[in-house]
Amino acid sequence: MSSSYLWVKALHIVFIASWFAGLFYLPRLFVNLAMVANDSHAERERLILMAHKLHRFATGLMLIALVSGLWLWLGVGIGRGPGNGWMHAKLALVTAVVGYHFVNRRLLTGFEQMANRRSHRWFRVYNEVSVLLFAAIVVLVVVKPF
Repeated sequence: MSSSYLWVKALHIVFIASWFAGLFYLPRLFVNLAMVANDSHAERERLILMAHKLHRFATGLMLIALVSGLWLWLGVGIGRGPGNGWMHAKLALVTAVVGYHFVNRRLLTGFEQMANRRSHRWFRVYNEVSVLLFAAIVVLVVVKPF
């Protein structure tokens, strides 16, 4: 294995973990936003600003994670060829994670426009989706069950 492969693989792991940290925390901010009283403008604005900055930062992390992952998959050939069905499942889950990322942006826009109609309880459950996706992807990459 070339040293560039190992560097890109390390970079990919770091940026995936960092991106998911944003995906774990942003919905937690939504829980807090859903609990803010309507007359608490300063608190709402502070949380929206934090969420907006976090989403923008996580988007950059996502892009680097996706580019490094594509390099590993297409450039190096990780997960290609027979016996790599786990990679197809992983790519489907990565597509779901990217979708989750953009749903977060839409939900944030709803808060910015004072149009959120979901409860803090809903956001507590929604917050767990990223954890389940992360766990499933890690199992597929490490165990390679099919």
